[in-house]
Amino acid sequence: MSIPASVALNAYARAAGAGMPTPPAGGVKEGGGFGDVLKQALDEAVGTAKGSEQKVAAITAGREGNIVDVVTAVAEAEATLQTVVTVRDKVITAYQEIMRMPI
Repeated sequence: MSIPASVALNAYARAAGAGMPTPPAGGVKEGGGFGDVLKQALDEAVGTAKGSEQKVAAITAGREGNIVDVVTAVAEAEATLQTVVTVRDKVITAYQEIMRMPI
């Protein structure tokens, strides 16, 4: 039996007391469009990847000894990357379908 990554990540977030990712402190600006939401999501994805890289670098340098945090950070970064790739694929598919529409 296989558990989807999203279910595992959500369960870990609830167990850690973090809940689901929240928008930046200012939230989505009034009148903000899809581009703003997409930019915020990409910024969050980049932040997740950078955090993972920092934890890997810290354990490699011997400054941090908790391998569980590193593995969790790497898994979170991988899930974030998969999400970004999926969204990109959906946007490309939508664009291609729009281009095929008759005028």
